[in-house]
Amino acid sequence: MTFSSAAPAQPVLIVPYVWIGDFVRCHSVVKLLRAQTPGRPVDIVSSTLCAPLADYMPGIRRVIVADLPRRRLGVALQRALAAKLRAGDYGQALVMSRKWKAALAPWLAGIPVRTGFAGEVRFGLINDMRHGESQLPRMIDQMGALALPKGATLPAEWPLPELKVPADAVKRWQMQHGLADEPRPIVTLSPGAVGAGKAWPAGHYGQLAQALAKDGAAIWVLGGPNERALAGEIAAAGDPRVRDLTGNDLRDAILALAAANVSVTNDSGLMHVAAAIGTPTVAIFGPTSPWHWKPLNPIAAILEPPGDEAARQRARNDGNDAVAHRRTADVAMETVLAAVRRVLKDAKPR
Repeated sequence: MTFSSAAPAQPVLIVPYVWIGDFVRCHSVVKLLRAQTPGRPVDIVSSTLCAPLADYMPGIRRVIVADLPRRRLGVALQRALAAKLRAGDYGQALVMSRKWKAALAPWLAGIPVRTGFAGEVRFGLINDMRHGESQLPRMIDQMGALALPKGATLPAEWPLPELKVPADAVKRWQMQHGLADEPRPIVTLSPGAVGAGKAWPAGHYGQLAQALAKDGAAIWVLGGPNERALAGEIAAAGDPRVRDLTGNDLRDAILALAAANVSVTNDSGLMHVAAAIGTPTVAIFGPTSPWHWKPLNPIAAILEPPGDEAARQRARNDGNDAVAHRRTADVAMETVLAAVRRVLKDAKPR
């Protein structure tokens, strides 16, 4: 059975990757599904961490929250998730990950069409098996291909992810945090990153914060609990007016980015959040390939270590392997500062 043979009235379920950036990318898939069959409800499975993103994604009907373990099967949790999915009467599940356990709950729930790429001997768990994932170098191409009929040609451009954050929600959040009526331009710094070498050094961020504070900007540091120590370093090296807005709730970062005039970020989940909101974003790349991992949405600047043009060209084919030797520390603070000043000069009031 394929996607087109499922009853149009039956909802479709997306089982995404667990990372923030990949969850944001999934909104392109939501838009694609909605364009194909406007009346078909689209639901998505989410961790507690990523769930706030879905509240701002047009086209998602419902979020099913499940915090499944990463390094073990978690049979009881899989069965609990399957019970929730069974009640949804889904016609199809799009399982983004190649992991065996990612397909387990949709199978246990009896969802008739379970679409995914071949991987980890998932025959039976996945019954709409797709091949050729390795020929699709970008994550968005792999995700989007699962939402198309088998063998379909990929579009030249995918729908852009979109986070629509209401202005009144931003104002309420600012009032709650004592940030209302900020007269200065707001620059957010997102120093966190998952993966070795992807984080621009905290000392560089501190120097940037100091320079921008002297320019008259308000500096907000964003991230999760793991970034609290970095926020402290940045504030200590920067300016007493630097605000530490790290915390447990991703919603705080979403609303802060919606209020900001510029976002400075590593290659990270918050880079994708900022871009999907439409906040001008200055993204710092080192050992990862921007062509593969930059947001689909337009961003203000992609900054890479200078030189080694040959490696940049090879990265289009070889991916991160071609640039794995690069250091984000080699992106000069002055380069980032110039990019932020350029954006602020041209920015429209938010």
